[in-house]
This record gives sequence, C-alpha cells and structure tokens, in this order.
Amino acid sequence: MSIFGTANHGEHGFRDLRPCQHPNVYREIIVAVVVVLLATALVIVIALLAAAVAAKLARMGGATYPAALTNAASTFAAVITLAAAITGALAAILS
Repeated sequence: MSIFGTANHGEHGFRDLRPCQHPNVYREIIVAVVVVLLATALVIVIALLAAAVAAKLARMGGATYPAALTNAASTFAAVITLAAAITGALAAILS
C-alpha cells in the first residue's frame, strides 16, 4: 500500500461499475430481436403450410403439377402479404 493516494478517489469505483450500469437495456433489445425473429419464422412456417395444403388440394382437384405449384406460390404470397398488412396496421395503432 502506498502512502500517496490517487488523484481522484472515486475513479476506480465508477470504472468498475461501467459495464453493469444498465444491464436491462441490452436484455430488452435482445428480447425484442428474438421475438421479431420467432414471429417471422412462425409466419413463414404458416405460409409454407398453407401453400402445401393449396398445392395438395389443387392436385386432388385434378390440376397439373405446374398449375398446383402456381396455386401454391400465389397462396404463399397471399399469406405473406396478409401478415405484412396486419403488421403495418398494428404498428400504426400501437405507435
């Protein structure tokens, strides 16, 4: 231990606290990003399932493979568009 003190007595205490000052801010950002990614993945899975069902129903109705694939693609696009429209409406309402 030195007999000479530091010039700023509070410097060391605050320097140790800097990384831990606001840990909840980073946690909230991470949670928001995770929620957005999970919601996006859920919408894509639902759109793919709807497209698969549309293609299967088209094939059961006697459509050719290209016609069934076109039907599936339009269904996928419609579900994604609907999800985007609902997201936009909710963003306008909540902000």
